[in-house]
Parts: sequence; C-alpha cells; structure tokens
Amino acid sequence: MKRTLLLCIALLALGVASSASAQHVNAIRIAGSINPASSDFIQKAITKSTDDGAAALLIELDTPGGLVSATKDIIQAMLNAKVPVIVFVSPQGAWAGSAGTFITMAGHVAAMAPGTSIGAAHPVGIAPSQPQGGEGQEKQRDVSGEKAENLLAAYIESIAKERDRNVEWASKAVRESVAITADEALKLKVIDLVAPNSVELLAMADGRKVKVAGAERPLATRDAEIRRIEMTWLERMLDVLASPDIAVMLLMAGMLGLYVEFTNPGLVIPGVLGAVCLVLGAIALQILPFSWLGLLLFGGGLVLLIAEMVVGSYGILFALGVACMLLGGTMIFDMPEASDLRVSFWSVLVPAVAGTAAFAAIAVFGVGRSMRRRPAAGVGEMLGMVGRAQSALAPEGTVFVRGENWTARADEPIRAGERVEIVAVEGLRLRVRRATPER
Repeated sequence: MKRTLLLCIALLALGVASSASAQHVNAIRIAGSINPASSDFIQKAITKSTDDGAAALLIELDTPGGLVSATKDIIQAMLNAKVPVIVFVSPQGAWAGSAGTFITMAGHVAAMAPGTSIGAAHPVGIAPSQPQGGEGQEKQRDVSGEKAENLLAAYIESIAKERDRNVEWASKAVRESVAITADEALKLKVIDLVAPNSVELLAMADGRKVKVAGAERPLATRDAEIRRIEMTWLERMLDVLASPDIAVMLLMAGMLGLYVEFTNPGLVIPGVLGAVCLVLGAIALQILPFSWLGLLLFGGGLVLLIAEMVVGSYGILFALGVACMLLGGTMIFDMPEASDLRVSFWSVLVPAVAGTAAFAAIAVFGVGRSMRRRPAAGVGEMLGMVGRAQSALAPEGTVFVRGENWTARADEPIRAGERVEIVAVEGLRLRVRRATPER
C-alpha cells in the first residue's frame, strides 16, 4: 500500500515537472516599418499565444516608425491582451524609433539590447514645439500640427501611466523628439530590462509581476521553450509592398513597361512586367494612405515625359515632367496618418526620376535623329538620286533610275544621255533637273 502511494506521488511529481518543462514562449520578429501587414501579424500572434497557452509573447523589434493607425491597432491589442507581451528592442544596433517607442512602452515588459536606442517619436512633417517668444514676437501657429502633436503626446502619456513608466520622458519623446540609449532608458525607467539576447531576457523576466487582463500574475519564462511564429508568404509580400519607396518604384516601372510595349508591339515581356508592376503598385496604395494630388502630379510627370518622346517640345514637356515627378513623389505619402512613412528623396526618388529622365532623353534623341535621317525605303528614298535621261526631256521624257524607266519632267531642256537628279516624286512621275557634272 505504501509502495503504491509513493508511486502515485512520484508520478504526480513527474507530471508536474513535465508540465512545468512544457512551458513555452512564442516569439515574433518585426524588422521594418509599422504598417497594416505587421499590425495584423502582431495581433494574430497575440491571439495565437492566448489560445495555445504560451507563458508570454516575445516581440523582437527593430523599426524606424510607421503608420499611426497601424500603431494604434497594435497598442490596443497589447493593452487588452490576455497573455503577457514582452517587447525586446534587438539585436544590437536596432532602434525603436517613433511608432516603435509607443509599442515598446506598451509592453508588459519592455527591454532593450545593449547598443540600441529608443525615442524620436515626434510626427514627421510637424515642427517640434518651441518655447513661446518674447513680447512683440509673433508665433506662427500650425493648428493641425499642434492637434496631432497634443493627441500623440496624450496617447503615449496614457500608455506610460498604464505601464508605470516615465511619463515625463514619454511626452518629451513626442514633443521634442528626444532619443536615448538602452542604458539611459533603463536609468530613466523608460524600460524594465537590458539583456544581450532573448534567452537571458526570459531568465531575467522570470518572476516579475505584470498586470494582465486586470489581474497581477508572475511571469514564468525561465528555461521556457521559444517557439517562433513566422509571417505567411502573403503577409511577407504585403509587408514589403507597404513601403513608399517600393510603391513609387513599382508605379514608375509599370508605366515605363507599358510604354515600351505600346511603342514596340509584340515584345510581350515589357508589357506583362509593366502590368504586374502596376498591379503591385495599386496593392501598395491600398495598404498605404496616400494623397491623390501627389499621385496625380507624379503620374502626370510620367505622362509629360512620354509626351516629350512623341511630340518633341524642345525640352519644355521634359522639364515639366521631371519637376512634377519630384514634387508629386514628395507629396504622395505626405499625410498626417502616414506619420513616418515617406519616399526617400535622395536615395530613392531622385535616382529613380533621374533614371526615367535619362531613358526619356535617350528616346527623344533617337526619335529626333531618325526624323532627321534621310528615308531609306519607299519613293521618299529616291529624292536626290541620280539617273540618266533615256530620251530628251522637253519638258517630258523617260529617265533610267534605280534599275527602272520612269516618266519624268524637267523645267529645262535635257538631252538624252545626260545625268539627272530627282527633286520630287509626283505619283508615278518624277520631277528632275540636270545633275552636277561628275568630277
């Protein structure tokens, strides 16, 4: 009887140990802009971690920022999550810029790797708040900018209060674009931990009490199995397309591909590639908020470059096209809700426009040269040819040219056998004149 009891106790202990060892932490990686694709991925990971009983969800973050709307959706999911969410800015050299600052501070546990940074959460395109000038100095107000700044400042302050983090610094990150290193963030109580890698972070976070779904509970993450959750191929494609730089290049490549196909029917490949690029560009515009004015200016610039190839306006349409493309490219994603998403002006927009302009210039030069070239086929090529009069032209007769006898007319009498030069083709009759004597 005692042996049976001891055996049951041993089996129970083994079951408990096995259950404890089966504890796992789900982990995802976000490297790049915060957009609808990455937002959906994070929200799905939170739901999956809740459903499969994970001890926590680890988000390894490296982002320069992103869409305000996508960031809001992520934070809302994190604040209402029924599973602890650990945000880890890693690896070394990574940063949690702008939208990343909001996401990091919203985590139940916020951590950073050495050599990383966080901050600069001020909305792009809005000047940071400046101290009020002295008497007699007028301060030009940007009301819409102030509204966006105040709203985001209040938002990050509420997040910091909820997670018991440095509210004052959080406000400065939005209003003054301050940024700090991992060590400074730990000292200012912006984050909770600094760890070199995910394994050590989970060991350091073990036992910390966090508030999840309104109740405090300790984390059990030491020696937990890390299970990676990867994006699907569709999520990866949408994540790549949700980039202003990619969207602009796809639109330009699509327009040029279709132009090449229309001017050279039958090539097929340029037309197919152009159509695919335009479809992908349209998908990118469905993901990203964009300005119709900027898009029309950008597309109009491409149309003007193509018009220059066809019309030939001595560079007027060409210059207008380049200017419209540069201006429109900077305006396409210049939207308040786009936050940090902009087309890279010097590294993407200028080289892309320069390449397109060079292609257009080469095409214009080729068209102009072909128009100046003497015709090489048809009756037009006969102009300037030299033949010989088969009979006297007084004023009409017959001439032999290009291996054929032609009826010809001359404005002056020409004897049979003399050399004649063709000056015009009038239907099936030639107009000729006496040719310059051979030297």
